[in-house]
Formats: sequence, C-alpha cells, structure tokens
Amino acid sequence: MATSILGPRDPLGRVDIVGAIRSLWRVHAPLTLTGLLMGVLTLFFIAGIFVDGRVITGAPAWLKPTKFGISITLYTLTLTWMLGFVDRSSKWKRRAAAAVAWVAVVTFAIEMTAIVTQVVRGTTSHFNAATPFDATVVATMGITILVLWVANFVTAILLLAQRFESRTFGWGLRLGLLLTIVGMGLGFLMTDPTAQQLASWQGGEPITVIGAHSVGVPDGGEGMPVTGWSTEGGDLRIGHFVGMHALQVVPFVGWFLSRRRRLSPARSVPLTWIFAAAYAAIMLLLTWQALRAQPLVAPDAVTAGAFLSIVLLAGSASLIALRPRLRRQAG
Repeated sequence: MATSILGPRDPLGRVDIVGAIRSLWRVHAPLTLTGLLMGVLTLFFIAGIFVDGRVITGAPAWLKPTKFGISITLYTLTLTWMLGFVDRSSKWKRRAAAAVAWVAVVTFAIEMTAIVTQVVRGTTSHFNAATPFDATVVATMGITILVLWVANFVTAILLLAQRFESRTFGWGLRLGLLLTIVGMGLGFLMTDPTAQQLASWQGGEPITVIGAHSVGVPDGGEGMPVTGWSTEGGDLRIGHFVGMHALQVVPFVGWFLSRRRRLSPARSVPLTWIFAAAYAAIMLLLTWQALRAQPLVAPDAVTAGAFLSIVLLAGSASLIALRPRLRRQAG
C-alpha cells in the first residue's frame, strides 16, 4: 500500500480498485466500510436533489447531505490509507490507530444521522437553535467534531514518529494532515454569532440561529453553483473546504515529487514544504477574505495582491530549491 497513492496496479498500469479496497480493509474494516457506505448513500442524496423539490436556506434540501457525503467518503478512505503507514509492531501505536479509526466511524455516523434527520424534518442541521431538539443536535455535532479534531492530532503524532522509506512522501503525509487539522479548526469560526444575530437578540427577538456560513450577508442568498458559496458576501466554508482537502492534495504532491527520479530528496523535500506553506497561506488568505465580507469571485486589490505575492514567493523558493540541480545540468 505504500507503493502508490492510488493503490496497487495491474501489469497494464491500471488502478486495482478491488485490491486497494482489500488493503484498506486490512487496515481497519469498520472505517473502510464507513467510507464505502457513505459513497453509496451519497448517490441517494444526489437523487434526492432531483426528486425532492424542497429548499432549505436557499439550497436544495439534499444538497448538504450530498456535499457532506462526498467529503466524508474521501476523508474516511484517506484516513484509513494513512493509518496503514503506522508501525503496528508497537502495542500503543496499534491501539492509538484503532482508537482514531473508531472515533471517525462514530463521529460520521452521528454527523450524517443528524444531517439527514434535519433534512427529513425540513430544517437546518447547523446553527439551529429554534427548539431544544435542534439545539441538542447542533451541540452533539459540535462535540463529536471536536473529538475528531483531537483524534487527528493523535494521527499526526503517530505519523511524526513514523519513519518512511521516502522522506518526501512522508512529509507530504504529515504536512497534509497538519493543514487539515488547521482547516478543520477554521470551521469553528462559523459557530460565532454574527453582528446581526447579536443585534436581534439585544432587541429582544428570540434566539433561533447561532452562527453562519456567510459574513456580511444572511445565509441562503445568491451562491456559486454546486458549492453554494456566497457571491454576495464572505463565506467561511471556502477556507475550511481548502483546509480539509489538504489531506488529499498535499500527500499527492509529496508522492508525485518522490517519484521524480531526477529530484533527489535534498530537493524534493524542500519543494514539498514550499507547496505546503503556499497551500497554508492560500487557505488563510481565503479565510481572511471571507472575514472581510468579500466574495471569492470579487477579490479586491489587497486580496489579489496577497495571492500574487504567495505565488511569486512560492515560485522563487522553488527555483532556489532547484538551482543546484540546474547548475549541474548547465555545466
């Protein structure tokens, strides 16, 4: 399983999906099953978008379960794959890896049950304080995600203590997970009450919503296709999304660089770090942009300049990392 990020391959170079699933199953069967079941359920959620015409907070009722289903499928299968690299010769590492896997299984069972239940009821699953039941759902989801966040720290510790045959690939795994921990933490920014909510409560109106995805505008306004990210104000989901999927992107880059025969570890490891640093900077830039109530599709000069600076700095650092090799080629 350590030979390819895509799993085993047959002699023709095609990805062996069945073999990859078997490899994941040997790492932790319940977590693998969770990912596979979530993938199947997501197909039903997608069908629900077309069959059920209800709208919740300006979006098709089954869009949120669909997005969460896709994200959870990717996360669980990636986490299982990562746990496969943990040294199983140590009892405490085996137990820690198993605990992380079970935390993920229970967390996502609770999360999806809560989300689907609220869709069936025709209401929102996040930020909802309209009734004691709704508030309990939100609180339960918050606690489970916090526990999962801690479990990711445990996984990071396991990977930091783990030796890898390829240093480049190993750092891609570690840095990807660390960025995901940060991205997951950015989600807690959405739980703070907005200025409008605070003003309403101070005016004596009942508390029905606490927190929001959007900044500067109410949730449920005009949004981008599929994602629903606000095109009228800031949207905290964007930085959160980018951070969460560092779990797939950064390890892939580390794996890709480790496979370049003309790149020695002395160059591929710094390139992996440079990419991870640029990825982190963009994630934080997107969050900063959202906090300033600025839509992703309408960046101001400051945001555009900051993005260009990140690209130029990352590009310059990459050239410096590659320069010794380029000199030898020139000679």
